Amino acid sequence: MTMDRTTVGFAGQALLPGGWHDNVRIVTDAGRIAVVEPGGDPKGADWRTDIVIPPMPSLHSHAFQRAMAGMTETRQNPTDTFWTWRTLMYRLALRLSPDQMEIVAAFLYMEMLCAGYTQVAEFHYLHHAPDGTPYDRKAEMSLRLLAAAQGVGMGITILPTLYAQAGFNAAPLQSDQRRFATDVEMIGAIAADLRRASAGDPLVTVGLGFHSLRAVTADAMRRALAEPGHDGPIHIHVAEQQREVADSLSATGRRPVAFLMDEIPVDARWCLVHATHLDADETARMAASGAVAGLCPITEADLGDGLFPLRDFLDAGGRFGIGTDSNVLISPGEELRLLEYGQRLGRQQRCVSLPSGRTGSVGGYLYRAALQGGAQACGLPAWGLAPGARADLCVLDADRLPLPGLKGDAILDAALFASPRLPVRDVMCAGAWRVRDGRHADHDRLTQAFRTTVTAVLAD
Repeated sequence: MTMDRTTVGFAGQALLPGGWHDNVRIVTDAGRIAVVEPGGDPKGADWRTDIVIPPMPSLHSHAFQRAMAGMTETRQNPTDTFWTWRTLMYRLALRLSPDQMEIVAAFLYMEMLCAGYTQVAEFHYLHHAPDGTPYDRKAEMSLRLLAAAQGVGMGITILPTLYAQAGFNAAPLQSDQRRFATDVEMIGAIAADLRRASAGDPLVTVGLGFHSLRAVTADAMRRALAEPGHDGPIHIHVAEQQREVADSLSATGRRPVAFLMDEIPVDARWCLVHATHLDADETARMAASGAVAGLCPITEADLGDGLFPLRDFLDAGGRFGIGTDSNVLISPGEELRLLEYGQRLGRQQRCVSLPSGRTGSVGGYLYRAALQGGAQACGLPAWGLAPGARADLCVLDADRLPLPGLKGDAILDAALFASPRLPVRDVMCAGAWRVRDGRHADHDRLTQAFRTTVTAVLAD
């Protein structure tokens, strides 16, 4: 898809960095926002609408897991946990070819666009052929994700992910982890190939992933970070499960986030994905580092992970964003609603997801905070409806909100807490309309390809 050279739009209400404004004229040029002019009048605008908001970044995704959505809801044993789910996920990971990966990812990214996401951070560790042999081009699977995003017009932050061992005791990878096996040099080569392949593309950012403290040593992380070219975002799974905390204490004498903070210079380039199980000191240190907490409420609920200490983290000045993770359900509204409702259930209070002592709209705060944290975690220095940012817009259908005549943050409160999903009508990414009237232009082809592919994968 090509970028529109220039578009002009006029929104009755638009969420700008400084808040909501009425009668906003938005001019895009060469894939960037050129002009944002509140309080004006339409001047022969190319398009007009009622409500425009910035689209949401998804800061954490495993695209291949979209092929198993809904397939893990049968209890495998009397104490079904994350670890039994992981066994089922590994079975899927051993089946997908590069062609199948690209088809599944393209369908997923189309779904994301239609839901109101325009950037995805793809935490990618499925590197090798099913038998564990490296492809001739080591970045083969990563490049397929890149092609899928580019094909549907989705922004992508690709994070080739280091996965070197099976536990804190440096145990060798298991047979069903053979597609993940990498070392520092291989990840560096994959990242370099991705940077060359995407040079100049405004939709692509290349970063670096460390699967977890179970899978990567501190020394390997330090060596990977010292490799030339690694100046993008850095992501890691950490403290998702209580067993990981116990294993870390046993192996290192420290909890996972404390160990990471002690050993590695964690800063604002980092996204600590999940970070569910923190003590008070870890919460404060993580917030002070400037790193983003990568929260994935739908997946965390699905896997029974636990509840992140959101209020304490916000009180310490922490930043967060949301990710679709296992991609079982693609909905930024549901991620944020579940985040808030989990906090309410845990604290037995209402309207929890604001710093202590602050009043106001929970929906407005959650959406803005997730925008900022998501953009930071995806390595996007400018994000939102402002000159210089990439021309990404999400148009909401006012007629699909639960009540008429809503203004300002009441729109976000209603969209998040009284609607089954965000009422997305149109989505622009990098100056080109990717979704119109809720539908992607390539919907039929991508859907048929996905259905054919998944049928074949699940039949094996």
